[in-house]
Amino acid sequence: MGPPSFLMRSKSDDSFLSILSTKEEKSLLPAPVHRKPKIRVRTLLGHCLYRRVILWTAGILFLLCLALSSPGGRQRRQRLLELVDLSHQDVRSSGDEGEAPTVAKDTEGVVFVVSAGDAPQVQVQGEHMPTWLRFRHLDGFFNGLKALVPANEHIPEYPRKPGEASPFPLTLSYTGLPTPTPYVSQPDYESPEYISQYHAVEKCYLDKERRIPVPDLYAYNGVVQGQPEPAMGSRNLLGLRDDVCFDRFGRYGPYGLGYSFDEGGAFVGTDTEQEGSSTVWEKTGKINYENMDWGDAQTRCYESNKKRFADPAVPTKTAAVTGQLHQRSFLRNERQKIPRTAVVIRAYVGFQWTQHNILNFRALISELALKSGGEYAVHFLLHVRNNNEAIWADPMTAQRILDENIPQEFHGLCTLWSEAQMRLYYPGKFGGSFQNPSGGDIHGVYRSAHFPLQHFAMQHPEYEYFWNWELDMRWLGNYYELFDRLSAWAKEQPRNELWERSAKYYIPSYHGSWENFTSLVHNETLNSGREATYGPVQFPGRQPLRSELRGESFMPSNCDPNDKSDTECGRGEEADLITLNPLFDTEHSGWVFSTDVTGYKRSLPLPPRRCSIITASRLSRRLLNTMHEETWRLKHTMFAEMYPATMALHHGLKAVYAPHPVYLDREWEIEAIDKAFNGGRDHTAGGHGSPFDLNNEHNHKGSSWYYNSEFAGLLWRRWLGYAQFDGRGRNGGRSGEGQLRGGKEEEERAAGTGRLCLRSMLVHPIKWEHPSELD
Repeated sequence: MGPPSFLMRSKSDDSFLSILSTKEEKSLLPAPVHRKPKIRVRTLLGHCLYRRVILWTAGILFLLCLALSSPGGRQRRQRLLELVDLSHQDVRSSGDEGEAPTVAKDTEGVVFVVSAGDAPQVQVQGEHMPTWLRFRHLDGFFNGLKALVPANEHIPEYPRKPGEASPFPLTLSYTGLPTPTPYVSQPDYESPEYISQYHAVEKCYLDKERRIPVPDLYAYNGVVQGQPEPAMGSRNLLGLRDDVCFDRFGRYGPYGLGYSFDEGGAFVGTDTEQEGSSTVWEKTGKINYENMDWGDAQTRCYESNKKRFADPAVPTKTAAVTGQLHQRSFLRNERQKIPRTAVVIRAYVGFQWTQHNILNFRALISELALKSGGEYAVHFLLHVRNNNEAIWADPMTAQRILDENIPQEFHGLCTLWSEAQMRLYYPGKFGGSFQNPSGGDIHGVYRSAHFPLQHFAMQHPEYEYFWNWELDMRWLGNYYELFDRLSAWAKEQPRNELWERSAKYYIPSYHGSWENFTSLVHNETLNSGREATYGPVQFPGRQPLRSELRGESFMPSNCDPNDKSDTECGRGEEADLITLNPLFDTEHSGWVFSTDVTGYKRSLPLPPRRCSIITASRLSRRLLNTMHEETWRLKHTMFAEMYPATMALHHGLKAVYAPHPVYLDREWEIEAIDKAFNGGRDHTAGGHGSPFDLNNEHNHKGSSWYYNSEFAGLLWRRWLGYAQFDGRGRNGGRSGEGQLRGGKEEEERAAGTGRLCLRSMLVHPIKWEHPSELD
């Protein structure tokens, strides 16, 4: 498939906006007078037919008004606004700090705060003004490589303590640009320490002839001066390096960014500022990816390293359960075998691939599957929307669908599925739902995206863990570092009060150290009067799994079920669920799908539920087995983002929210962050006041990680080297308005700071990247 076909623009939903546009007012002309026969009220009510018509009409109008004024009605109206992506009014940033602004007010109640800078700040007055509109935009994200400093000299623009010095104006460290170095996150597989515990790792190559090694990505030692710190989450806590940053060429240059199709590259990046970019190709040269077959490369890598991995027929034991296992293995000179993890990317027919998409997944496969010697494997799960396609009966049909929807280099990693298949796999009547706000089918991907993942896990016993991933997510950093560190951190979390810690955002500048945060959660749990969740939960109508009927438990054997304060219970136990947003209680949370619960007795109360927004998460095989049995045997299911967490809650599996770094685009007051994002019941992200309530979700628009974020895309495209409207205008959100900033001309300015260099972070959603995708 030729490269140009993957540069097509995906369709937008802009046409929906016309539905909600204000209609043009029309002049009202005097209506002609017609004499009509009088109909008395007594006559109407006295006539049986008239009376029934009037009473039924009045009743229907009353019920309709009641429905529209109810929380559900308001939620549906708000969800419609979210679906068409109407933006909240935004604020433009003020000028340089310390300058007294002049104030002018227009007739619409909008205060213009005009400073000596080049961007006036707009503040919207009113009782219902969103919190984030009150705060100044941050600019430190957009400083470049010439402002690089050692990590110990870094002064963040935000957050700063009272009286703390500002990093501005910047002192540029370089007249040219610094030099990046290879960035390797995998263990040193050749070290004596590694070889003494594990089997040796055979090096993997891109080609069958073993002549093209898997390239390294490159990073810069240091941090760009003034770059803000994350508002929520922490790299240091999770073990992610905090002293390096990545530019676009160090991150994606090894995979084809910055050189032409004729050289085997992706062409994108050649139209951006490129000073010093050649460093990333000095060791390997510009690799030709034209005829790459990633499925074959991944299979060859695994086959040469099979001895490293645990037998899928033998359940993996954790160190917490088998405390003497390592000692016995050492005495017999046995090496430990490790479990494998699949990264399953949810794709669909009709997705418009671009060269930037391709670069991202080349990086994912290289850094996770090939650089790890087969510890990870990458798969695409392609949703075939046409249920009439013979995707299993006819190989030619399957091949045609692949050719039309997946770049050829990824064909060997792709599994096709359809909703018709899910109806066969999970047959029978599921019973009624408490509510179905989307109106979707129970086997549909919108409500039950976990069904094909459950099926995939049953078909692939070689994997112990499964990352559920999406096409529009990006990790600015090394993928192996992300997944490995999240897993290691989650493994060391004890089970006591784990659900409570996972139910709220960790805000380092507000909560202090993780130990302080843990203590705070403990006190809040005591003050709430609620018992901490520990092990399986009981509720009316609960039905046990077959393993539970046999007396088996998911709790580690060294955990005392009567001692909920045991801080060692769960340490060293792999997490069954790792999420990237809090695991919040959906009851009274205002989240629109909180009651999309199917198969439970509706004469009983709703079962307890937990949820994490954004389905990106790691699920263990035993959690997916649990979900699978609940689905096929007990005919239970829930909305996709709620089902895995709720099954872990019901059956006592280990679930962890990993607080990765999340940025905000404005200078929020620290207390306001906690109030907005932990403003729910008992100072959590759940219950009344939840940040996932449809009335509160707008606070996420300026974050780097949320399904409706606007800042994530803006920052990502600036990092890629493309000019963006900064979103600091009067009538819009954070995109499509304001001044055009960044891009080649700005990055090449002699007095500028060069191209962006950011520390590792997750960004989502990325709906488009190259400016041509908007044509």
